[in-house]
Amino acid sequence: MTLAIFDLDNTLIADDSDFLWGQFLVDQGIVDRTIYEQINAQFYEDYQQGNLDMIAFLRFALKPLADHSIDQLHVWREQFLAEIITPILLKKAQDLVEKHRALGHTLLVITATNRFITAPIVEMYGIDNLIATTPELIDGRYTGEIVGVPCFQAGKVTLLNDWLAKTGETLTGSYFYSDSHNDLPLLQLVDNPVAVDPDEKLCAFALSQNWEIMSLRD
Repeated sequence: MTLAIFDLDNTLIADDSDFLWGQFLVDQGIVDRTIYEQINAQFYEDYQQGNLDMIAFLRFALKPLADHSIDQLHVWREQFLAEIITPILLKKAQDLVEKHRALGHTLLVITATNRFITAPIVEMYGIDNLIATTPELIDGRYTGEIVGVPCFQAGKVTLLNDWLAKTGETLTGSYFYSDSHNDLPLLQLVDNPVAVDPDEKLCAFALSQNWEIMSLRD
């Protein structure tokens, strides 16, 4: 079956859920504003520039998960989804997902943002398959570590290949929709790469390769 793969942040939603979750923690007083906000912003800038130290970022981003009970985290996540994520869901993105669903394609989201944040967002689009950075959970608590490799840059390709081997799906005729130059390793692997509201670097590369460029924003 044809595989339709979607990035999440700034592709299916109109912002970056990882960055917004950090800002939510700041605004709720869950983490120290002075320190956390500045570091979160610097990591996001590094990501945009293609210079992100993913391991350092994950140690930073997953610490609040390790510091609190899973029940409390779920309460905060529900508030985050309702107040922050729901307003940035994109109708054109949902329409695109439904177009592929109607064609009988297998739908998959692949994202660097951790599964705790992204799983319920992906469910909002009615997509069953998710590959994401996976926080380690032991005895009902997050440890602050991850399982396997980060789902970022070449790590997306590694984790996708593992998923393909397990599911029997293939990349024949496949699509991948992304906004970020960080996803070039995977974009160059699929049969139908599509740049969605692309950043400057991805836009330039997409133009040079005659890739489709589209917008899901109003």
